[in-house]
Amino acid sequence: MRASDLETPFRGVRRRRTEDVADSGPLAEDRAVRRRVLADAASYVQVMSDDAFFCGRTAAILWGAGIAPRTELDVGVIAPRRAPRRRGIRGHQFAPTHVVLTSLEGLRVSDPASTWAMLGRDADVRELVRAGDALVRVPRGAGGVRRPDQRRTTPESLAAAATAGRRVGAAKLAEALSLIRVGSMSPLETDCRLELTAAGLPEPVLDLEIRDRTGRLVGIADAVWPRYRVIAEVEGDHHRTSTEQWARDIEKHTGYAALGFEVIRLAASHIRHPRPAAPRIVGDALRRREWSPTS
Repeated sequence: MRASDLETPFRGVRRRRTEDVADSGPLAEDRAVRRRVLADAASYVQVMSDDAFFCGRTAAILWGAGIAPRTELDVGVIAPRRAPRRRGIRGHQFAPTHVVLTSLEGLRVSDPASTWAMLGRDADVRELVRAGDALVRVPRGAGGVRRPDQRRTTPESLAAAATAGRRVGAAKLAEALSLIRVGSMSPLETDCRLELTAAGLPEPVLDLEIRDRTGRLVGIADAVWPRYRVIAEVEGDHHRTSTEQWARDIEKHTGYAALGFEVIRLAASHIRHPRPAAPRIVGDALRRREWSPTS
């Protein structure tokens, strides 16, 4: 193996350089970040002390919370042990009541709930809600079947972790807890819901199975207002770039329309903008279906 094939992510650790995996599906960027963080964590384990563990943003990414990474890995210890100090590492010391430890893919990490509560130190409320939504969502497998066994944690566990002793950022954690919902399947969907409700629109039902009169599953809608027969679909770029996804969307939306739903399609530009258009677009659809702020 040539020296040019190797890199030194941490002092005392050498590894083969790796190339990113081609991935253009939903949440591809989050998966790419996780692969990089996982590779760095696996490398650091070679020199990490036995009583240390991955925590904070590093653990959140490993758990699939979709939060922005640091340039360093977050590594913690339980007091009275001293936080680690090393290039590429951000060390933390925790009270025993503030962390629950477990393992993930062979790595010693803080569990999902205590990891989320740690984020109150430097994450803003929107980041906390995105991460919380990701951790409490119930994944779906083949055919849209719910997989509760793959769920990372629950809203109740997040609340318990947030109130386990005095936390830095306790006020942000409490506010975020009031906004976290089960059923948001991406950070963009979380942002959409928060923009809509902040504008005074009624809260939608999330991740709802839409079935026809025979019980056949037509599709699983991102956000639904059943009373008004309105559906909002939040579409990442893969809906545009994937021919297969585009064909599925056409079939699904045709089925929704046949059942009397008005379907609103929203892209990131409608949601993540200084003046997002999503509240106006969805609000207009709801008003066409006889919703009013006083109804």
